[in-house]
Amino acid sequence: MNGFIRFLGVLSAALVLTSASSAFAQQREVKVSMRVLPPMVVQEPDGKFTGFSADLWQEIADRLHWQSTYVVAPDVHAQLDAVQGGAADVGVGAISITAERNQQFDFSQPILNAGLQIMVRSERAGAETTALDSLLHLLFSPAVLVWLGIAVLLTIIPAHIIWFIERNQDGGMISSKKYFPGIFQGFFWGLGALATQADSMPRHWFTRIVAVLWMFTGVVFVAFYTAQLTATLTVQQFKSEISSPSDLPGKRVATVQASTSAEYLHSIGVTPVTFPSAAEAVQAVENHNADAVVFDAPVLQYYAAHDGAGKVRVVGATFRSEDYGFAFVNGSQLRKDVDGALLSLREDGSYERLRAKWFGDE
Repeated sequence: MNGFIRFLGVLSAALVLTSASSAFAQQREVKVSMRVLPPMVVQEPDGKFTGFSADLWQEIADRLHWQSTYVVAPDVHAQLDAVQGGAADVGVGAISITAERNQQFDFSQPILNAGLQIMVRSERAGAETTALDSLLHLLFSPAVLVWLGIAVLLTIIPAHIIWFIERNQDGGMISSKKYFPGIFQGFFWGLGALATQADSMPRHWFTRIVAVLWMFTGVVFVAFYTAQLTATLTVQQFKSEISSPSDLPGKRVATVQASTSAEYLHSIGVTPVTFPSAAEAVQAVENHNADAVVFDAPVLQYYAAHDGAGKVRVVGATFRSEDYGFAFVNGSQLRKDVDGALLSLREDGSYERLRAKWFGDE
């Protein structure tokens, strides 16, 4: 009997020690490299982190009973360096999973499917400048100069006819019989008639016939001229419009340095202007120092709907689809636990709740 009691005592002690050991193992501290990039990671005035990635990580850490210690990184390159160098156990933010990065790091299961998108100035913000630039460009365009040259050449013929006949008519529209300045009177009348704005009519029957035919020519000329200018302006507007990656070559495109968007732009032959942060790249567009920003779609969409509302707009569909994930050093023992917690969040609806909180319903 005493032996049985001693057995139960030993068994109970073993269970207590095992439970305590398990609890201690779960209550581990994890160093997290955070990159502030709304809406993925937002830092509140009190220093607290929120945002889709930050909230999702906190949910995972709570389920695994982990204590997180945060280290802020200025960009994704610094994040990955911190993880690879051991200064952080995991990188959390908007880290794209690429083939190259996948060779150097262990990534969690994708936390969000995204891609790249283009942001430009809104039509309302740039309407005045755009209209003025288009008008000046049109007025000094080769098309306008060609049509003015045609008008001058066409007017020379009726101007000489009017001068030659009307100079000998009493009370005629040509007051001087000399070539100069008489020809100038005929020439200016011809230009006015070509624009359907003649201020007088010839007196001789032949020059009146010429005048009627010339005015008819003027109607046709103005119609063709207007059509040409309209077509030229329309083409210019289409050429200046940016709505897809094919419109980017030849434009000033801003993006974030050491990002997948910068790599993509180089791959399509566009040399971007790079900035340390997405906010600075967007500011370049707002200040007319760049024509467009190419960056992660969720980040641009969030900014356009909040701080950039009315100033910038996102255009076109997302392209180069890519997934975000949490980055771990190769061989990390944390990744498997994080994947398991992430799967449970998806199964019980917690993941969808967070996604809807930051990006709205589908």
